[in-house]
Amino acid sequence: VQLQASGGGLVQAGGSLRLSCAASTSTFSTYTLGWFRQAPGKEREFVAAVRRSGGSTHYADSVKGRFAISRDSAKNTVYLQMNSLKPEDTAVYRCAAGRGIILSSLQDGRAYDYWGQGTQVTVSS
Repeated sequence: VQLQASGGGLVQAGGSLRLSCAASTSTFSTYTLGWFRQAPGKEREFVAAVRRSGGSTHYADSVKGRFAISRDSAKNTVYLQMNSLKPEDTAVYRCAAGRGIILSSLQDGRAYDYWGQGTQVTVSS
């Protein structure tokens, strides 16, 4: 499975961005999809995940109420809508996919099998 992320950029605090991640697989609906981020000098951090088609969504506390993850099976694409952006949201964002990920492992990057390249999000104050 190949994942191609896009949509990053520079935005002022309070602004919005939408990230996209297109997957090259005919079994897209069977994958749990996640977004992670990593800021300079910090460890990789879970942002959000959506379980296989029709499944639940999950968010890190730091983005809850501001970010929304969604998936479009017709386009094999997962989105991350980011609103009310803060300077601390600045990071490289990466999408990831995996199958058979249990609820307690959704926030663990090691549970995901496939990763896209990063897309830079910079939020200026």
